Amino acid sequence: MHQVNVGNIKFGDKFPLVLIAGPCAIESESSCLDAAKKIKDITTALNIPFIFKSSFDKANRLSVSSYRGPGIKKGLSILKKVKDKLKVPILSDVHCVKDIPLAAQVLDIIQIPAFLCRQTDIVLAAARTGKVVNIKKGQFLAPWDILPIIKKVESVGSKKILITERGVSFGYNNLVTDLRSLAIMRNFGYPVIYDATHSVQLPGGQGGCSGGQTEFVAGLSRAAVAFGCDGLFLEVHSDPKNAPCDGPNMINFKGLEELLRQVKKIRQVL
Repeated sequence: MHQVNVGNIKFGDKFPLVLIAGPCAIESESSCLDAAKKIKDITTALNIPFIFKSSFDKANRLSVSSYRGPGIKKGLSILKKVKDKLKVPILSDVHCVKDIPLAAQVLDIIQIPAFLCRQTDIVLAAARTGKVVNIKKGQFLAPWDILPIIKKVESVGSKKILITERGVSFGYNNLVTDLRSLAIMRNFGYPVIYDATHSVQLPGGQGGCSGGQTEFVAGLSRAAVAFGCDGLFLEVHSDPKNAPCDGPNMINFKGLEELLRQVKKIRQVL
């Protein structure tokens, strides 16, 4: 397996489980800094490598009235303050090619959203920055369909690739996790992340927005770590019920701490 480095953090089967976590979208500078500090305090105490994530623009929302975030300029400014003040690497998603050069000035990992994972131009543009690229496998793809996307990144000379499993469509307004996909995609030679919170989404399940089943996040996370993944991706919020987007599938900080204690033990046994 290719080792993928993000600063001092190393992804791969010889290294500790990595946590990528944060709120779905940036709500304000203060809330972003507060969330990042709380997660960092938890992960530092547990000695778990941590990368902060949050979105500056959720451009793929179902409804035109859905909360999208502060936009690229203000959002990147906030993410840079989190990065500089707390000394943590940053991941965020990009939704169009023109945003990539600006995003690459701040982000340590450029994420390709699941809905855009087959868009060649955006994948190649992200890869050409030299940054680590996290490809979220689309809900509509089989695990082996990720290989041609990996080849797109490799075609520009980059091997800085992470692959994220976030569930697959299972009928209308539902997702299911096939843990076999973790092993299948790891066989392509790159670290695989399990996104436990998006995997419990009910897409469009509330009409104009998605629902979710947070009661399954912990169990699926434990199962994915036991089955074999190199990192967990978790969306975390201080008050998920009142979050402006993706609240039904986010967990709170107390739930995060307990879950991380459990998955760390599982990883150590393996």
